[in-house]
Amino acid sequence: MTPIASHLTAFLQQHLPVERGASHNTCESYAYAFQLLLEYASNCLKVSPSELHLEELDAPLILNFLNYLETTRGNGPHFRNIRLAAIKR
Repeated sequence: MTPIASHLTAFLQQHLPVERGASHNTCESYAYAFQLLLEYASNCLKVSPSELHLEELDAPLILNFLNYLETTRGNGPHFRNIRLAAIKR
């Protein structure tokens, strides 16, 4: 299993701002999207966010997360799609 924390840190601190030239606001938006996802996955899988593995973030969990954003958090499709864009990167 592949721990997600180190990969996510490298993505947010190196890939986005340095390699892709993303703005500070974009990096913050992506970080928030991943924070929401990891909190959701952590609750579903009953593990701490630091113990999550990449393989656990499968398509059904992501689809359930997107549904959660719309139904429980009341996010519209626009904001849900922003979170999806971050995850798909």
